Amino acid sequence: MPKLRATVAVVPFTGLDDGPEHRVIGEVLADEVISALSRSSELNVISRLSTSVFRGRDSSVEEISSYLTANYVLSGSYRKAGSKLRVNLELASSSNLTIVWSDSFVCSATALISGKDGAVAGIVTAVSLAIMARELERAQSQSLPTVESYTLLMGAIALMHRLSVQDFDRSRQMLQVLTERMPRQAVPWAWMAKWHILRVQQGWTDDWSADTQLALDCGRRALSADPRCSLALVVMGFAHTNLLKQFDVAQEQYDLALRVNPNDAMAWLLKGTLLAFKDAGKSAVEHTEHALKLSPLDPHRYFYDSLAATAALSAGQYKRAIDLANRSLRANRTHTSTFRALAIAQWQLGLQQEARRTVTELMKLEPGLTVAKYRERHPSGGYETGRIWSSALQGAGVPN
Repeated sequence: MPKLRATVAVVPFTGLDDGPEHRVIGEVLADEVISALSRSSELNVISRLSTSVFRGRDSSVEEISSYLTANYVLSGSYRKAGSKLRVNLELASSSNLTIVWSDSFVCSATALISGKDGAVAGIVTAVSLAIMARELERAQSQSLPTVESYTLLMGAIALMHRLSVQDFDRSRQMLQVLTERMPRQAVPWAWMAKWHILRVQQGWTDDWSADTQLALDCGRRALSADPRCSLALVVMGFAHTNLLKQFDVAQEQYDLALRVNPNDAMAWLLKGTLLAFKDAGKSAVEHTEHALKLSPLDPHRYFYDSLAATAALSAGQYKRAIDLANRSLRANRTHTSTFRALAIAQWQLGLQQEARRTVTELMKLEPGLTVAKYRERHPSGGYETGRIWSSALQGAGVPN
């Protein structure tokens, strides 16, 4: 069966100073990185019990990757520098035995082990993005029928969330190849369902009803293949929230997903957004903030920041909404939902000129947007949040 996730091996980091206390630091750091990387649904991480066999051994990337059947190997060393530790890390690809990412940093050993200095989150984010970039490069440089399945999937996810029309269409081509290659695997069908949902949300569809039906059909194919696939359950919840406005069904799907996987960041995120639409601002913020903590390495982090901004809007936390929306836009300036959230927050804070400038940018991306269409299609349309948000958009310059 073709693989759908790239495999990463994190070998215990090597202490360059004498003393057992220094050797422990390397193992603790590797364990923390393994734990954090394991939260990614796009990566398969070798357990520490398997990688510990390489503790203290001067093994080559080729030897490690062959023994563990890993596509990537993360290794490193560290030494004491006064009261600090200097850590050097490198990520190697087993396909051509090249270094795809390396970095060094200085930190406090105590802070590192306690997780207070953010070093582990920084490592995990960099490693995840490096792998995604590498697999995207491979996916784009080869004929699609010859590309490995996990490369196709990672490339499709990356291109889908860039949200340029060309990249978005290429993403669908990759997912199409995957669904043909693996018709009984849930994950490709689930991502295809999400593709159709995003197409509607971006205003890129010529047939709203057809894309809605295709999203539901792909989601059902995913659940038929694996009824306990948390991604498929989440995406079906997404469709019932944003396309059908069937909130009860959507919440049931999110709750099922969280029973299958309590650490599913997207389930927490989208359930939080659902609560935001229903005027439950406090709970919405709690859910989306938890999602942000669960996904520090997500390659489409802008999506999480954007939806967290929507939750903040519902709670009346307009300054927080602006901060989150701006952070999202620094990563991706083509997500129309982010511009809407930013404009609403700016208008509600009395930043009228800023809100009008934001709407000008929004209308370039979604020229057909009107307040009437927003009220009709947006999930919040039947709630007080929808009334407030529609009024703010109209004030900021969205045509009625």
